[in-house]
Amino acid sequence: MSESAPKTVRVTQTGSPIGRKPGQRETLVGLGLKKIRATRVLEDTPSVRGMIRRVAHLLRVDESV
Repeated sequence: MSESAPKTVRVTQTGSPIGRKPGQRETLVGLGLKKIRATRVLEDTPSVRGMIRRVAHLLRVDESV
């Protein structure tokens, strides 16, 4: 049996954490995002999905296979 590549999700920061609750800033840093228009490709796991949901208003999410 061959292992398929893990599913990934591309997240791009579109909003600033300035004036937001501290937990939202920490969540962005946890996703590896520090500046507006920064993009990361992350493995699509339940923990990453939960972090994305928490700051969805500051992100653009593109699903990849």
